[in-house]
Amino acid sequence: MPTLPVILLVGLALLAPAARGGPAAGTALVLERGGRLSLPATINGHAVSALLDSAAEMTLVDSAYARAIGLAAGTGTTGQGSGHSSFAARLVDGVTLRAAGVTLTGRTVAVTDLGDVSRRLLGHPLAVIVGRELFDAARLEIDVEGRRIAVVDRGREPRGVRLDLVTEHGVETLPLRIDGGMVRATFDLGNGSHLLVSSALAAQRGWLHDGRAVTTERAGGLGGETTREVLTLAAVELAGRRFGSVTAAIDHQPSAAAANVGVEMLRHFLITTDYAAHAIWLAPRD
Repeated sequence: MPTLPVILLVGLALLAPAARGGPAAGTALVLERGGRLSLPATINGHAVSALLDSAAEMTLVDSAYARAIGLAAGTGTTGQGSGHSSFAARLVDGVTLRAAGVTLTGRTVAVTDLGDVSRRLLGHPLAVIVGRELFDAARLEIDVEGRRIAVVDRGREPRGVRLDLVTEHGVETLPLRIDGGMVRATFDLGNGSHLLVSSALAAQRGWLHDGRAVTTERAGGLGGETTREVLTLAAVELAGRRFGSVTAAIDHQPSAAAANVGVEMLRHFLITTDYAAHAIWLAPRD
């Protein structure tokens, strides 16, 4: 079974034919257990509820569901999730995916066993995780508190503070200030938990050895359960908004960005993303 670096999985998705889409009234989002977002989608015409994950480098389909809808065998590979180990997958070409009013044709998806993630994180079966292909294809407005996602016109300037997106290890990062210092943080709507900070950044700042209280928690998505240290940061600033006494967990993945911002913090903003323009706009909701 060949092994593909995670960044190459993104390349396969980005080489697929262009998507079709346009302005839409919006699609309802569901806030799942654990702060994760789901939305209605179709895959090869089959209706399904899918998790939304802006940091997933390609769309993932559960192996049992793939068999049920007749997806082809595909090519074996391995991937790396947020758990403690890599996971086996197979790449299937020529898939049509529709979500949030956008149709993606001729796509490559990764088929893998999502059973463990379903049980631990959601408490119900999970068939599909929609990845960054959706974000690459259109400018999207996402309102977590309003439970809505919509394609919006690229000819209009979005509300809020414009931040530059930079691609690192196949995911998009934005600027974040933590305890007075600027870092790059992954924009991750698939993270329903705390702010994550890399073990490298924690070591650089001395957070695990400066006398602050440190606890542990069980966490991790694809790749299985893992243990993370949890601590409190004095102040985090995103798009000009300051958050005090922020709970953060230590991410030990070697490819992790300095930080990872998820739904817990992003739900305070109206979000507009444009991966093609390498930009995100964040407008405070409250």
